[in-house]
Amino acid sequence: MSMEYRMRRTLPSDRVAIIMPVDHGLIFNRIEGLETPSAPFATWGDKDVTGFMMTPGQVKQTEAFFARNRHLTRVLTIDTFYDYAQNDGGGSHSLITTVEEAVRMGVDAVKMLFPWNVSRVEQAALCKRVGDVVSACDAWDIPLILEPVLIGAPRTEEVIIEEEKIARIAYDLGAHIIKIAFPGEERTRRLVEELKVPLVIAGGPLAGEPSETVDAIARTIRAGARGVIVGRNIWQRETDVAEKLLSEVAALTRSVSFDD
Repeated sequence: MSMEYRMRRTLPSDRVAIIMPVDHGLIFNRIEGLETPSAPFATWGDKDVTGFMMTPGQVKQTEAFFARNRHLTRVLTIDTFYDYAQNDGGGSHSLITTVEEAVRMGVDAVKMLFPWNVSRVEQAALCKRVGDVVSACDAWDIPLILEPVLIGAPRTEEVIIEEEKIARIAYDLGAHIIKIAFPGEERTRRLVEELKVPLVIAGGPLAGEPSETVDAIARTIRAGARGVIVGRNIWQRETDVAEKLLSEVAALTRSVSFDD
């Protein structure tokens, strides 16, 4: 399979992708709404999401489900990060699997964190790690979604500005797709126009009213993002609220298409 095939699977041309992340156990262990790690796929797979962001264990346990639902894409998280909540530069990042293993498992893309609030030594090691993964992804024709983030940091204006800068580093390292927390409509549009790399926007933790989530996603789409990564803002809500919210989000994502 070619890079272009996997890119179009991950980010379709006829709509904005909705990728539901359910890989939180790699960092959070047991989390509300994800007590049974294999449960979300059957629950949400027919609700107009385009795919899921998953752990290696989830991929292995759900092979039969995805064989029956081939329209759904799979993004494999290949790393983890600890001490995220301390925000003191002492966090530790590491790969948990390889690009070759991701290809063997038949997934459509791989995803890595790019946590920048670490020591200078770890920043250099992280850049080397990302570079090695990019080279492997290019060799195996599978996209890397790279997530520049100041992990555990509050969403202040200073943090948003810094994450925008880190997105440029992610681009320079060769990321095929960049995942970033929503920095506002203007900054999202600028990143899309300047970097010319597909941008997907992370929804983050459960917060605010459903209407606020819909509004943020509408602004994300207006700014030119190719995908929305929305999980806890859906599956940690009451079922009827969550289903209505996802339906509204899906309608927004089907209102645009791309010339590629």
